Amino acid sequence: MPPTLASLVQHSALKLSVRAGADRLDTPVRWAHASELADPVPYMDGGELLLVTATNLDAENAESMRRYVRRLAGAGVAGVGFAVGVNYDAIPAALLEAAEEAGLPLLEVPRRTPFLAISKAVSAAIAADQYRAVTAGFEAQRELTKAALAGDGPADLLARLAAHIDGWAALYDTSGAVLAAAPDWAARRAARLTPDVERLRDRPAPASVVVGDSEDRVELQSLGTGRRARGALAVGTGAALGTAERYAVHSAVALLTLTTARSRSLLGAEQRLGAAVLRMLLAGQPDHARAVAGDLYGGLLDAPFRLLIAEAAAPAGFDLLTETMEAAAARSGEALLMVPEGERVVVLAADGGTAVAACASYAEAQDDRAPREGGTEDSDVVVGLSAPCGPIAVSAAYKQAEQALSVARRRGRALVEHEELAAGSVLPLLADDAVRAFADGMLRALYEHDAKGRGDLVASLRAWLSRHGQWDAAAADLGVHRHTLRYRMRRVEEILGRSLDDPDVRMELWLALKATEAAAPAED
Repeated sequence: MPPTLASLVQHSALKLSVRAGADRLDTPVRWAHASELADPVPYMDGGELLLVTATNLDAENAESMRRYVRRLAGAGVAGVGFAVGVNYDAIPAALLEAAEEAGLPLLEVPRRTPFLAISKAVSAAIAADQYRAVTAGFEAQRELTKAALAGDGPADLLARLAAHIDGWAALYDTSGAVLAAAPDWAARRAARLTPDVERLRDRPAPASVVVGDSEDRVELQSLGTGRRARGALAVGTGAALGTAERYAVHSAVALLTLTTARSRSLLGAEQRLGAAVLRMLLAGQPDHARAVAGDLYGGLLDAPFRLLIAEAAAPAGFDLLTETMEAAAARSGEALLMVPEGERVVVLAADGGTAVAACASYAEAQDDRAPREGGTEDSDVVVGLSAPCGPIAVSAAYKQAEQALSVARRRGRALVEHEELAAGSVLPLLADDAVRAFADGMLRALYEHDAKGRGDLVASLRAWLSRHGQWDAAAADLGVHRHTLRYRMRRVEEILGRSLDDPDVRMELWLALKATEAAAPAED
């Protein structure tokens, strides 16, 4: 805390006594200044303890003292220290009455206490307060740095920051959604500031703004050093931040910005790995792709996913779309494979997941927006979305997404799903005798194998194809171990003399199975 009039009165060496304004001794003192000017106000900044001997004052004139004291109080002077035993043996009654009337603290300075001693006491107290603030700030910086290096996410860092500022703190992603808050109750308060965060996001980083209502005072700080902010930090307090609190907030901003920059670097590495996984999937090498994907993308390949291709009029469009999808995936814990490809981006996202939903919402909002005169906006994107698929069908999904993208471009829509283009069905065509003959010839060897009681290859093939080549899911449907299923699929390849890695072969086998089912007599 900075020095106050009360702390100066309590200073044993100064021997000051209170003569007026005793109820305002908690007023902070920013400096102690001696002046014998009849009007020192032009040289005051506010918060000073003005030291006088009344050399040039008409101190016994009541009206003159009222004008003098009113001007001092209006200028924000903290109080007046009047030296007795110099020009006056006691404080003149006119000055006492004016100070009481204005509520301005008036201190009596004894003859043996030089003004210099008071100035030194104020200066020492201010220096000590600044030292405490800087020390507390460095301590906060150390604690926040430890929390950031722990690698447990931003929650611990925010908790320590909230403790240091005696308030609350929240972290937002690029979409304005709250990623974390401390204490827990602050999440609801922080969520109400999303519109303010969105406005801050549109300003070049670094940027800050003070907002708030009757509850608290909130500072929003953007995170990032590039063209666009990569998030925002909010800190809520009951009053303006002090020096120590300001140190803590600046440290948190720097650490979160570094964390964000590190995340972007990691994202670049992930994109390179994702590009390798995508190339393998497109080359019909799902097993190799799964091995390379590891824990990062392995979960994505274990369930049906969508492939989307997006084009944008300018990089800003990619930024907004990809950041929206990344934020949605991060909040739900979904894996997201995102690969820049020239002037467009290719994305693999979980079917039915939040990232695909966020993409659809973004596109819907773009379609609802009135187009600007003269063409599309820089943020406009066009997206083609495939049907759900698995690792063995990525090349087909890629073609579906390209077809949907082409249609979206022609129709002037932000997003088109391939399923919209394939609303019909080819299954009725499988009843043709020629198709049945083809199916019988293709599957006869497998049926003969099963008829001899040496395994259930046809059912295993049907389950594997229906699960898009997902071993665990297909094995679960059959009630067998995945190693058993892998062995059966190798036997299918040996018997047919064809590779199941070939998407044309998988398509033909699926159609053959469907044709066989269509030809089978209905059970009673």
